[in-house]
Amino acid sequence: MGLRRLDLRGFAGDRRELVARLPRPVDEQDRSSDAVAAILADVRANGDEALRRLTASFDHVELDELRVPASEISAALGRIPSELQEALDVAHDRILAYHAHEAGEAPDDFTNGGITVRHLIRPVTRAGCYAPGGRARYPSTVLMCAVPAQVAGVAEIVLCVPPGPDGRIDDATLAAAAVAGVSEVYSVGGAQAIAAMAYGTDTIGAVDVIVGPGNRYVAEAKRQVSGVVGVASAFAGPSEVVVIAGPDTPPEFAAIDLVVQAEHGPDGLAWLITWSEEVADRVDLAVDRIVAGSPRRVDLEATLGAGGYAVLVDNSRQACAVANVVAPEHLEILTKNAGSLLANIESAGAVFLGVNAPASVGDYLAGPNHVLPTNRTARFASALRVDDFRKHIHAVSMDDEAVRTLGPFVVTLAETEGLPAHALSVRLRWPT
Repeated sequence: MGLRRLDLRGFAGDRRELVARLPRPVDEQDRSSDAVAAILADVRANGDEALRRLTASFDHVELDELRVPASEISAALGRIPSELQEALDVAHDRILAYHAHEAGEAPDDFTNGGITVRHLIRPVTRAGCYAPGGRARYPSTVLMCAVPAQVAGVAEIVLCVPPGPDGRIDDATLAAAAVAGVSEVYSVGGAQAIAAMAYGTDTIGAVDVIVGPGNRYVAEAKRQVSGVVGVASAFAGPSEVVVIAGPDTPPEFAAIDLVVQAEHGPDGLAWLITWSEEVADRVDLAVDRIVAGSPRRVDLEATLGAGGYAVLVDNSRQACAVANVVAPEHLEILTKNAGSLLANIESAGAVFLGVNAPASVGDYLAGPNHVLPTNRTARFASALRVDDFRKHIHAVSMDDEAVRTLGPFVVTLAETEGLPAHALSVRLRWPT
Protein backbone atom coordinates (compact mmCIF):
# COMPACT_ATOMS: atom_id res chain seq x y z
CA MET A 1 0.00 0.00 0.00
CA GLY A 2 2.62 2.56 1.10
CA LEU A 3 2.35 6.04 2.50
CA ARG A 4 1.70 8.95 0.21
CA ARG A 5 5.00 10.75 -0.22
CA LEU A 6 5.64 14.46 -0.14
CA ASP A 7 9.09 15.64 -1.23
CA LEU A 8 10.01 18.97 0.35
CA ARG A 9 13.74 18.73 -0.22
CA GLY A 10 15.15 22.02 -1.42
CA PHE A 11 12.16 23.97 -0.12
CA ALA A 12 13.18 27.39 1.17
CA GLY A 13 9.82 29.18 1.39
CA ASP A 14 8.38 30.91 4.44
CA ARG A 15 5.96 29.41 6.97
CA ARG A 16 2.84 30.53 5.11
CA GLU A 17 4.00 28.85 1.93
CA LEU A 18 4.82 25.71 3.90
CA VAL A 19 1.29 25.70 5.33
CA ALA A 20 -0.10 26.00 1.79
CA ARG A 21 2.00 23.10 0.51
CA LEU A 22 1.07 20.63 3.25
CA PRO A 23 -2.22 18.69 3.19
CA ARG A 24 -4.80 20.44 5.30
CA PRO A 25 -6.82 18.58 7.91
CA VAL A 26 -10.41 17.83 6.97
CA ASP A 27 -12.79 20.45 8.32
CA GLU A 28 -14.65 18.21 10.75
CA GLN A 29 -17.27 20.89 11.36
CA ASP A 30 -18.29 20.90 7.70
CA ARG A 31 -18.48 17.10 7.66
CA SER A 32 -20.56 16.55 10.75
CA SER A 33 -22.03 19.79 12.10
CA ASP A 34 -25.56 19.31 10.73
CA ALA A 35 -25.84 15.74 12.03
CA VAL A 36 -24.47 16.73 15.42
CA ALA A 37 -26.73 19.79 15.64
CA ALA A 38 -29.76 17.56 15.09
CA ILE A 39 -28.63 15.21 17.88
CA LEU A 40 -27.99 18.06 20.29
CA ALA A 41 -31.42 19.56 19.61
CA ASP A 42 -33.08 16.14 19.99
CA VAL A 43 -31.50 15.46 23.38
CA ARG A 44 -32.11 18.98 24.59
CA ALA A 45 -35.81 18.73 23.72
CA ASN A 46 -36.50 15.08 24.56
CA GLY A 47 -33.97 14.14 27.23
CA ASP A 48 -33.79 10.48 28.25
CA GLU A 49 -36.26 9.39 25.58
CA ALA A 50 -33.91 10.74 22.93
CA LEU A 51 -30.92 9.09 24.61
CA ARG A 52 -32.61 5.68 24.53
CA ARG A 53 -33.78 6.12 20.93
CA LEU A 54 -30.37 7.33 19.71
CA THR A 55 -28.59 4.56 21.63
CA ALA A 56 -30.83 2.01 19.92
CA SER A 57 -30.13 3.63 16.55
CA PHE A 58 -26.36 4.08 16.82
CA ASP A 59 -25.32 1.36 19.27
CA HIS A 60 -28.10 -1.15 18.44
CA VAL A 61 -28.94 -1.64 22.12
CA GLU A 62 -32.29 -1.18 23.85
CA LEU A 63 -31.75 0.17 27.37
CA ASP A 64 -34.20 0.43 30.24
CA GLU A 65 -31.77 2.13 32.61
CA LEU A 66 -29.07 4.57 31.55
CA ARG A 67 -27.22 4.77 34.84
CA VAL A 68 -24.95 1.87 35.77
CA PRO A 69 -25.67 0.78 39.38
CA ALA A 70 -22.96 1.63 41.89
CA SER A 71 -22.88 -2.03 42.97
CA GLU A 72 -21.97 -3.09 39.43
CA ILE A 73 -19.16 -0.53 39.28
CA SER A 74 -17.58 -1.70 42.53
CA ALA A 75 -18.17 -5.37 41.70
CA ALA A 76 -16.18 -4.97 38.50
CA LEU A 77 -13.02 -4.73 40.60
CA GLY A 78 -13.57 -8.32 41.70
CA ARG A 79 -14.24 -9.57 38.20
CA ILE A 80 -11.12 -8.32 36.45
CA PRO A 81 -7.80 -10.24 36.48
CA SER A 82 -5.44 -9.34 39.31
CA GLU A 83 -2.79 -8.15 36.88
CA LEU A 84 -5.25 -5.67 35.37
CA GLN A 85 -6.20 -4.43 38.84
CA GLU A 86 -2.52 -3.91 39.64
CA ALA A 87 -1.94 -2.07 36.36
CA LEU A 88 -4.91 0.20 37.01
CA ASP A 89 -3.65 0.96 40.51
CA VAL A 90 -0.10 1.67 39.33
CA ALA A 91 -1.31 3.89 36.49
CA HIS A 92 -3.75 5.66 38.79
CA ASP A 93 -1.09 6.34 41.43
CA ARG A 94 1.44 7.58 38.88
CA ILE A 95 -1.08 9.87 37.19
CA LEU A 96 -2.20 11.08 40.62
CA ALA A 97 1.38 11.82 41.68
CA TYR A 98 2.03 13.81 38.52
CA HIS A 99 -1.15 15.88 38.67
CA ALA A 100 -0.73 16.56 42.39
CA HIS A 101 2.73 17.94 41.60
CA GLU A 102 1.30 19.94 38.71
CA ALA A 103 -1.36 21.46 40.93
CA GLY A 104 1.21 22.87 43.36
CA GLU A 105 0.47 25.57 45.92
CA ALA A 106 -1.74 28.61 45.37
CA PRO A 107 0.32 31.67 44.35
CA ASP A 108 1.16 34.15 47.11
CA ASP A 109 -1.04 37.17 47.62
CA PHE A 110 0.03 40.28 45.72
CA THR A 111 0.25 43.65 47.49
CA ASN A 112 1.11 46.92 45.81
CA GLY A 113 0.43 50.43 47.05
CA GLY A 114 -2.27 49.49 49.51
CA ILE A 115 -4.16 47.17 47.15
CA THR A 116 -4.02 43.50 47.95
CA VAL A 117 -5.04 40.84 45.44
CA ARG A 118 -5.64 37.37 46.76
CA HIS A 119 -5.54 34.47 44.33
CA LEU A 120 -8.39 32.04 44.90
CA ILE A 121 -8.55 28.66 43.19
CA ARG A 122 -11.89 26.87 43.19
CA PRO A 123 -12.83 23.57 41.51
CA VAL A 124 -15.87 23.26 39.31
CA THR A 125 -18.71 21.48 41.06
CA ARG A 126 -19.46 18.82 38.47
CA ALA A 127 -17.21 17.46 35.72
CA GLY A 128 -18.26 15.30 32.77
CA CYS A 129 -15.80 12.75 31.36
CA TYR A 130 -16.18 10.94 28.05
CA ALA A 131 -14.43 7.65 27.27
CA PRO A 132 -14.78 6.15 23.78
CA GLY A 133 -16.10 2.65 23.22
CA GLY A 134 -17.24 0.48 20.35
CA ARG A 135 -14.01 -0.40 18.53
CA ALA A 136 -12.02 -0.78 21.74
CA ARG A 137 -12.24 -0.19 25.47
CA TYR A 138 -10.31 2.60 27.16
CA PRO A 139 -9.99 2.26 30.94
CA SER A 140 -6.83 4.35 30.63
CA THR A 141 -8.91 7.28 29.35
CA VAL A 142 -11.18 7.00 32.39
CA LEU A 143 -8.13 7.41 34.62
CA MET A 144 -6.71 10.25 32.54
CA CYS A 145 -9.97 12.23 32.70
CA ALA A 146 -11.05 11.50 36.26
CA VAL A 147 -7.74 11.70 38.16
CA PRO A 148 -6.95 15.38 37.46
CA ALA A 149 -10.57 16.22 38.31
CA GLN A 150 -10.07 14.33 41.56
CA VAL A 151 -6.86 16.25 42.30
CA ALA A 152 -8.62 19.55 41.52
CA GLY A 153 -11.21 18.76 44.20
CA VAL A 154 -14.25 18.29 41.95
CA ALA A 155 -17.14 17.03 44.08
CA GLU A 156 -19.01 15.10 41.35
CA ILE A 157 -17.32 13.28 38.48
CA VAL A 158 -19.62 11.91 35.77
CA LEU A 159 -18.58 9.38 33.12
CA CYS A 160 -20.35 8.61 29.85
CA VAL A 161 -19.33 5.53 27.82
CA PRO A 162 -21.03 3.94 24.78
CA PRO A 163 -22.54 0.56 25.72
CA GLY A 164 -21.26 -2.65 24.16
CA PRO A 165 -23.39 -4.95 21.99
CA ASP A 166 -24.88 -6.50 25.12
CA GLY A 167 -25.89 -3.11 26.50
CA ARG A 168 -23.25 -3.17 29.23
CA ILE A 169 -20.04 -1.30 29.83
CA ASP A 170 -17.09 -3.68 30.08
CA ASP A 171 -15.56 -4.50 33.45
CA ALA A 172 -12.15 -2.94 32.75
CA THR A 173 -13.76 0.45 32.12
CA LEU A 174 -16.03 0.20 35.16
CA ALA A 175 -13.13 -0.92 37.32
CA ALA A 176 -11.13 2.10 36.23
CA ALA A 177 -14.10 4.28 37.20
CA ALA A 178 -14.10 2.66 40.64
CA VAL A 179 -10.34 3.15 41.05
CA ALA A 180 -10.57 6.82 40.04
CA GLY A 181 -13.50 7.68 42.30
CA VAL A 182 -16.04 8.42 39.56
CA SER A 183 -19.40 9.41 41.09
CA GLU A 184 -21.78 8.37 38.28
CA VAL A 185 -21.47 6.24 35.13
CA TYR A 186 -23.92 6.32 32.23
CA SER A 187 -24.29 3.95 29.26
CA VAL A 188 -24.49 6.70 26.68
CA GLY A 189 -22.02 7.54 23.93
CA GLY A 190 -21.57 9.77 20.91
CA ALA A 191 -22.75 13.33 20.42
CA GLN A 192 -25.86 12.50 22.44
CA ALA A 193 -23.72 11.93 25.55
CA ILE A 194 -22.11 15.35 25.11
CA ALA A 195 -25.55 16.93 24.75
CA ALA A 196 -26.81 15.19 27.89
CA MET A 197 -23.87 16.36 29.97
CA ALA A 198 -24.10 19.91 28.61
CA TYR A 199 -27.85 20.44 28.87
CA GLY A 200 -28.93 17.81 31.39
CA THR A 201 -31.78 15.29 31.16
CA ASP A 202 -34.10 13.71 33.74
CA THR A 203 -31.41 11.12 34.48
CA ILE A 204 -28.15 12.94 33.77
CA GLY A 205 -27.50 16.21 35.56
CA ALA A 206 -25.76 18.97 33.60
CA VAL A 207 -22.04 19.43 34.24
CA ASP A 208 -19.73 22.45 34.31
CA VAL A 209 -16.85 21.03 32.24
CA ILE A 210 -16.66 18.23 29.65
CA VAL A 211 -13.39 16.45 28.92
CA GLY A 212 -12.23 13.38 27.02
CA PRO A 213 -11.44 12.30 23.46
CA GLY A 214 -13.82 10.88 20.87
CA ASN A 215 -14.62 10.52 17.19
CA ARG A 216 -15.38 13.48 14.96
CA TYR A 217 -19.02 13.59 16.08
CA VAL A 218 -18.05 13.72 19.75
CA ALA A 219 -15.47 16.40 19.06
CA GLU A 220 -17.93 18.43 17.00
CA ALA A 221 -20.56 18.14 19.73
CA LYS A 222 -18.08 19.50 22.27
CA ARG A 223 -17.33 22.39 19.95
CA GLN A 224 -21.02 23.21 19.63
CA VAL A 225 -21.73 23.12 23.37
CA SER A 226 -18.61 25.10 24.26
CA GLY A 227 -19.82 28.21 26.02
CA VAL A 228 -22.71 26.35 27.62
CA VAL A 229 -20.06 24.33 29.46
CA GLY A 230 -16.29 24.49 29.59
CA VAL A 231 -14.61 22.25 27.02
CA ALA A 232 -11.02 21.38 27.84
CA SER A 233 -8.05 20.38 25.70
CA ALA A 234 -9.28 22.05 22.54
CA PHE A 235 -10.33 19.66 19.75
CA ALA A 236 -9.61 16.20 21.21
CA GLY A 237 -10.63 14.19 18.17
CA PRO A 238 -9.22 11.30 16.11
CA SER A 239 -5.68 10.20 16.98
CA GLU A 240 -2.55 11.63 15.34
CA VAL A 241 1.19 10.97 15.30
CA VAL A 242 4.20 12.47 13.55
CA VAL A 243 7.39 10.42 13.67
CA ILE A 244 10.70 12.16 12.91
CA ALA A 245 13.26 9.57 11.79
CA GLY A 246 16.90 9.86 10.74
CA PRO A 247 19.40 7.43 9.22
CA ASP A 248 20.02 5.94 12.68
CA THR A 249 16.31 5.23 13.42
CA PRO A 250 15.34 1.53 13.48
CA PRO A 251 12.71 1.38 10.71
CA GLU A 252 10.58 -1.18 12.55
CA PHE A 253 10.28 1.21 15.52
CA ALA A 254 9.06 4.05 13.31
CA ALA A 255 6.71 1.72 11.45
CA ILE A 256 5.03 0.23 14.53
CA ASP A 257 4.57 3.67 16.07
CA LEU A 258 2.81 4.89 12.93
CA VAL A 259 0.53 1.86 13.04
CA VAL A 260 -0.15 2.35 16.77
CA GLN A 261 -2.03 5.60 16.17
CA ALA A 262 -3.79 4.29 13.05
CA GLU A 263 -5.06 1.46 15.28
CA HIS A 264 -7.33 3.93 17.09
CA GLY A 265 -9.64 4.16 14.10
CA PRO A 266 -10.65 6.35 11.16
CA ASP A 267 -9.95 10.03 10.45
CA GLY A 268 -6.56 10.09 12.19
CA LEU A 269 -3.16 10.84 10.73
CA ALA A 270 0.19 9.03 10.79
CA TRP A 271 3.10 10.95 9.29
CA LEU A 272 6.73 9.99 8.87
CA ILE A 273 9.17 12.88 8.38
CA THR A 274 12.75 12.03 7.38
CA TRP A 275 15.76 13.39 5.52
CA SER A 276 16.71 9.89 4.34
CA GLU A 277 14.99 8.40 1.31
CA GLU A 278 16.32 4.98 2.33
CA VAL A 279 14.64 5.32 5.74
CA ALA A 280 11.36 6.28 4.06
CA ASP A 281 11.55 3.18 1.84
CA ARG A 282 12.39 0.83 4.71
CA VAL A 283 9.68 2.24 6.99
CA ASP A 284 7.17 1.93 4.16
CA LEU A 285 7.99 -1.76 3.76
CA ALA A 286 7.82 -2.34 7.52
CA VAL A 287 4.40 -0.64 7.75
CA ASP A 288 3.09 -2.88 4.98
CA ARG A 289 4.35 -6.01 6.80
CA ILE A 290 2.79 -4.99 10.11
CA VAL A 291 -0.54 -4.04 8.55
CA ALA A 292 -0.70 -7.27 6.51
CA GLY A 293 -0.36 -9.34 9.68
CA SER A 294 -2.75 -7.33 11.84
CA PRO A 295 -6.26 -8.55 12.77
CA ARG A 296 -7.31 -4.92 12.18
CA ARG A 297 -5.89 -4.86 8.69
CA VAL A 298 -8.97 -3.38 7.01
CA ASP A 299 -9.25 -0.52 9.51
CA LEU A 300 -5.52 0.18 9.39
CA GLU A 301 -5.46 0.27 5.60
CA ALA A 302 -8.39 2.69 5.58
CA THR A 303 -6.83 5.03 8.14
CA LEU A 304 -3.34 4.97 6.60
CA GLY A 305 -4.77 5.26 3.11
CA ALA A 306 -6.50 8.52 4.03
CA GLY A 307 -4.05 9.98 6.54
CA GLY A 308 -0.69 8.25 6.13
CA TYR A 309 2.24 10.21 4.68
CA ALA A 310 6.01 9.93 4.36
CA VAL A 311 7.53 13.41 4.07
CA LEU A 312 11.06 13.86 2.72
CA VAL A 313 12.97 16.92 3.92
CA ASP A 314 16.54 18.23 3.71
CA ASN A 315 17.54 18.00 7.36
CA SER A 316 16.37 17.68 10.94
CA ARG A 317 15.66 21.40 11.31
CA GLN A 318 13.28 21.31 8.36
CA ALA A 319 11.68 18.18 9.82
CA CYS A 320 10.87 20.15 12.97
CA ALA A 321 9.47 23.01 10.88
CA VAL A 322 7.09 20.62 9.09
CA ALA A 323 6.08 19.06 12.42
CA ASN A 324 5.28 22.49 13.84
CA VAL A 325 2.91 23.20 10.96
CA VAL A 326 1.19 19.83 11.36
CA ALA A 327 1.00 20.49 15.15
CA PRO A 328 0.27 16.82 15.90
CA GLU A 329 -1.29 15.26 18.96
CA HIS A 330 1.78 13.01 19.41
CA LEU A 331 5.28 13.82 18.12
CA GLU A 332 7.97 11.15 18.32
CA ILE A 333 11.61 12.08 17.68
CA LEU A 334 13.25 8.70 17.11
CA THR A 335 16.82 9.84 16.58
CA LYS A 336 20.03 9.77 18.57
CA ASN A 337 20.38 12.93 20.67
CA ALA A 338 16.66 13.50 20.19
CA GLY A 339 16.67 16.07 22.95
CA SER A 340 18.80 18.39 20.85
CA LEU A 341 15.85 18.88 18.47
CA LEU A 342 13.45 19.83 21.26
CA ALA A 343 14.43 23.50 21.10
CA ASN A 344 13.00 23.60 17.55
CA ILE A 345 9.59 22.22 18.54
CA GLU A 346 6.84 24.81 18.96
CA SER A 347 3.54 22.97 18.50
CA ALA A 348 2.71 19.43 19.64
CA GLY A 349 0.35 17.92 22.17
CA ALA A 350 3.08 15.69 23.61
CA VAL A 351 6.65 14.91 22.54
CA PHE A 352 8.39 11.54 22.98
CA LEU A 353 12.17 11.60 22.80
CA GLY A 354 14.38 8.74 21.65
CA VAL A 355 13.80 5.15 20.61
CA ASN A 356 12.90 4.00 24.14
CA ALA A 357 9.90 6.30 24.60
CA PRO A 358 7.02 5.38 22.27
CA ALA A 359 3.74 7.26 22.57
CA SER A 360 2.19 4.10 24.04
CA VAL A 361 4.00 4.83 27.31
CA GLY A 362 2.29 8.22 27.41
CA ASP A 363 -1.02 6.53 26.72
CA TYR A 364 -0.86 4.63 29.99
CA LEU A 365 1.49 5.62 32.80
CA ALA A 366 4.19 8.18 32.01
CA GLY A 367 2.17 10.56 34.18
CA PRO A 368 1.16 13.48 31.92
CA ASN A 369 -2.29 13.26 30.42
CA HIS A 370 -3.05 11.40 27.20
CA VAL A 371 -6.08 13.59 26.40
CA LEU A 372 -4.33 15.86 23.91
CA PRO A 373 -5.24 18.51 21.34
CA THR A 374 -5.72 17.27 17.75
CA ASN A 375 -6.62 18.73 14.36
CA ARG A 376 -3.81 21.35 14.62
CA THR A 377 -5.21 22.82 17.84
CA ALA A 378 -1.85 22.07 19.51
CA ARG A 379 -0.90 25.43 17.99
CA PHE A 380 -2.73 27.04 20.92
CA ALA A 381 -3.91 24.25 23.24
CA SER A 382 -2.34 21.81 25.67
CA ALA A 383 -2.85 18.45 27.31
CA LEU A 384 -5.67 18.03 29.80
CA ARG A 385 -4.51 19.24 33.21
CA VAL A 386 -5.74 19.97 36.71
CA ASP A 387 -6.41 23.61 35.83
CA ASP A 388 -9.05 22.53 33.30
CA PHE A 389 -11.21 21.65 36.31
CA ARG A 390 -10.51 24.81 38.30
CA LYS A 391 -11.41 28.47 38.23
CA HIS A 392 -9.06 31.28 39.24
CA ILE A 393 -10.68 34.17 41.10
CA HIS A 394 -8.97 37.35 42.24
CA ALA A 395 -10.18 39.10 45.40
CA VAL A 396 -9.29 42.79 45.71
CA SER A 397 -9.12 44.92 48.88
CA MET A 398 -7.91 48.50 49.53
CA ASP A 399 -6.83 50.41 52.62
CA ASP A 400 -7.81 54.01 53.32
CA GLU A 401 -4.59 55.48 52.00
CA ALA A 402 -4.98 53.64 48.71
CA VAL A 403 -8.47 55.06 48.28
CA ARG A 404 -7.07 58.57 48.89
CA THR A 405 -4.03 58.28 46.63
CA LEU A 406 -5.34 56.06 43.84
CA GLY A 407 -9.01 57.03 43.86
CA PRO A 408 -8.52 60.18 41.84
CA PHE A 409 -7.05 58.19 38.99
CA VAL A 410 -10.11 55.96 38.98
CA VAL A 411 -12.38 59.01 38.91
CA THR A 412 -10.47 60.46 35.99
CA LEU A 413 -10.73 57.30 33.95
CA ALA A 414 -14.40 56.82 34.75
CA GLU A 415 -15.31 60.36 33.79
CA THR A 416 -13.28 60.04 30.60
CA GLU A 417 -15.40 57.05 29.65
CA GLY A 418 -18.62 58.89 30.50
CA LEU A 419 -19.43 56.73 33.50
CA PRO A 420 -20.29 59.12 36.34
CA ALA A 421 -21.58 56.43 38.69
CA HIS A 422 -18.20 54.68 38.48
CA ALA A 423 -16.53 57.93 39.52
CA LEU A 424 -18.99 58.58 42.33
CA SER A 425 -18.54 55.07 43.73
CA VAL A 426 -14.93 56.00 44.49
CA ARG A 427 -15.58 59.63 45.59
CA LEU A 428 -18.04 58.42 48.21
CA ARG A 429 -15.28 56.31 49.74
CA TRP A 430 -12.60 58.99 50.05
CA PRO A 431 -11.66 59.33 53.70
CA THR A 432 -12.66 62.67 55.19
